[in-house]
Amino acid sequence: MTSPTKSKPKKNLVAEARGNKAPRATTSAARNRAAWETFKSILGAIAIYLVIRTLFVEAYRIPSGSMIPTLLVGDWLFVNKLVYGPTIPFTNTHLPGYSNPKRGDVVVFVSPPQSDQPEDPQPTLVKRLVGMPGDTLYMRAGLLYANGLPQRQGFAATANHIDPTQVNATSDLFSWQRGIEVRGSRFGDPPAVPTHDNWGPLRIPAGHYFMMGDNRYCSKDSRYWGVVPRDNVRGRPLIVYYSYRPGPSDSDTQVCNPDTSDRPLPALTDIRWGRIGDRVH
Repeated sequence: MTSPTKSKPKKNLVAEARGNKAPRATTSAARNRAAWETFKSILGAIAIYLVIRTLFVEAYRIPSGSMIPTLLVGDWLFVNKLVYGPTIPFTNTHLPGYSNPKRGDVVVFVSPPQSDQPEDPQPTLVKRLVGMPGDTLYMRAGLLYANGLPQRQGFAATANHIDPTQVNATSDLFSWQRGIEVRGSRFGDPPAVPTHDNWGPLRIPAGHYFMMGDNRYCSKDSRYWGVVPRDNVRGRPLIVYYSYRPGPSDSDTQVCNPDTSDRPLPALTDIRWGRIGDRVH
């Protein structure tokens, strides 16, 4: 009598798959492809960010009270770099823009060299453009005149915001003004010694702009470091996208920034919700 045929043991397909080296190779190749695709995606995202940041829009933080009340310490801005023509990286060459800087614009620019701060001689600043090429500017008793016409005072219009220690203050930094002073004009001659509130007339050279802060008693501006070349202009602020009251240690003195916070972590706990989305003008 024949013995019953023994059934063949079932194949363990999972075990065979694990023992098969070919799928390992395939899995390794797939992982490499996935890693490469991820790397390309990250690289593409970085490239897009750099293009946008270089050519179109960049973020900027307001660190001082020189532009109060237009801009406050703790404001974060989106800056339109396309408007005046974006700058090609690592050069001072501009691509064409769709507008030119105008008197009254709030402008972001690279400062002319500042000899009194060698640690950062050419910071990026934001001020108001008050003098165009060919304009004659002067200041008398703290009031700015452009071509003989008095200009808007901004924050300095009220006596509460005038710093009496600055009214007749002079500085060696004002000496650059001698090179563009105008004498014998209908606006009168320049003072023998220019001061914070009394200087000029100055004739603004071609291709240059005169910048000042709206908060003029807390603004180190063109009065001190000179006129700004057109090539130094970087853009115009668009909107405030975030704003908070900084702590006293993170801002100017109380005179230059009265709006400070006494809360812990003010960037999270003392947000100026009403300023978010405000247009800058």
